Amino acid sequence: MTEPASYAADPVGAVRQHAAPSGETRGPRDAFQRDRDRIIHAIAFRRLRHKTQVFIAPDGDHFRVRLTHSLEVAQIGRTIARALGLNEDLTEALCLAHDIGHPPFGHAGEDALEAATAHAGGFDHNAHTLRVLTQLESPYPRWAGLNLSWDMLEGLAKHNGPVADAPWALAAIDATFPLALDRWPSLEAQVAAIADDIAYDNHDIDDGLRAGILDLDQLCTVPLVADRWRAVCERHPDVPHDGLARELVRDQIGVMVNDVIGETRRRIVAAGVETVADVRSAGVELAGFSSEMAAEERALKRFMYATLYHSPSQIAVADEARGVLVRLFAAYAADPSLLPPEWRRTLPAADPDRTRHIADFIAGMTDRYAITRHCAVVGPVTLPEGF
Repeated sequence: MTEPASYAADPVGAVRQHAAPSGETRGPRDAFQRDRDRIIHAIAFRRLRHKTQVFIAPDGDHFRVRLTHSLEVAQIGRTIARALGLNEDLTEALCLAHDIGHPPFGHAGEDALEAATAHAGGFDHNAHTLRVLTQLESPYPRWAGLNLSWDMLEGLAKHNGPVADAPWALAAIDATFPLALDRWPSLEAQVAAIADDIAYDNHDIDDGLRAGILDLDQLCTVPLVADRWRAVCERHPDVPHDGLARELVRDQIGVMVNDVIGETRRRIVAAGVETVADVRSAGVELAGFSSEMAAEERALKRFMYATLYHSPSQIAVADEARGVLVRLFAAYAADPSLLPPEWRRTLPAADPDRTRHIADFIAGMTDRYAITRHCAVVGPVTLPEGF
């Protein structure tokens, strides 16, 4: 086993929200391994298998969902963490958990809940991830939440960098278990964030091609893709082009991963980082793309938004999906007796807690369950054909 780098997060002495009862024996695992396992065993994690990644309620079984995306992010994150000598278990746990707060229907669903809860502080999927893991998911008899380590919660709160204006859900957690929101998080959290970008940049290409929304000629107008496509075709001159799309995706992931590893090493040396405390006090992002790759990745993202995420077929489905949650929220707010008994029993009497409670229930739904509940309490749902 490779020795961890001096700036890797250390599970020894990791602090949790709640002290575990003495006498517990749960196997030979360190704190970050326990964090990872608690995520994998969480009901909220299992629900990701029926939550939108790109396509809402897709016709085919081969398209990615939040669960498969999270697994792919974890694979990329572990690869980068291993190369940099970071803690792989913490990196994996952060990658697996990063999307747990997403509501049904992806960003369309988030937009619907943000509008419905605007008078109660709004809805933010990243802050909701922390809310799920510290309050709503409650498998333990003595406290709410999964009782994750400080390093885990800090990484989830700040995986995109310091938080200057915390949403209400994150601010509430920070008030009782301060997460140093004004500083950069561990390198493990920074790696989880860039692994997320690499995964969805490339795997969404794979799904877009499979769906027929993207084609290779379009993709090759993006310089990064054109370069890799040329290299793939030169390596496999005897293979038909329609058999090389997944090779292209693999190539791009490899190039991006190698760029992050090299650039992150350079930044660590330049910043004089030697300890995990140095990482948090560096005042700059340490894990990321080189300036050249960052420019190419931004160009790829612009292309993907224009041709895939904002394609007419996607917009049509997103509009209907957004309406499903808007109407569901209105129905539950108007008549709380429609809520399941366990949610009805704990419904707060007044706002903002009452609105937030209803939002918690809807945010936890899978795409399928949201459609089922809409049919039961509002009426039929008509999603456009295909996606």
